[in-house]
Amino acid sequence: MRPMFLIPLLALTACVADTPPNGKMAFMENCAACHGATGQGDGPLASSLNPAPPDLTMIAARNGGIFDRSYVASFIDGLNRGQHNAAAMPEFGAGDLGPLIMTDDAGVPVPIPATLLALTDYVESIQQ
Repeated sequence: MRPMFLIPLLALTACVADTPPNGKMAFMENCAACHGATGQGDGPLASSLNPAPPDLTMIAARNGGIFDRSYVASFIDGLNRGQHNAAAMPEFGAGDLGPLIMTDDAGVPVPIPATLLALTDYVESIQQ
């Protein structure tokens, strides 16, 4: 017989394991060293990079007020980059970005890793 205090603990563990990734936390762990804590391109490693990391808070402003989620997710993943900045930013898609989540792109189901989706959501949330 299991002690009764283990049942709530096991239930809590199951809930934590299914918690979706936190985009801000993923940003702080993977992006802030170069892009800065606020995403403005002023991280502690920024001055040593060429080209310098861009201000991520201005993506939509640089694109006529449109935040292109697919482009941003592809860029983070590493699929949608030109040669000029391929070496400056790690290809995060080469690592583990979590389980796949089915998203909808104009009625077409598209699988996207959970952490990549969370990072894209976070970058969209810091737009000015």
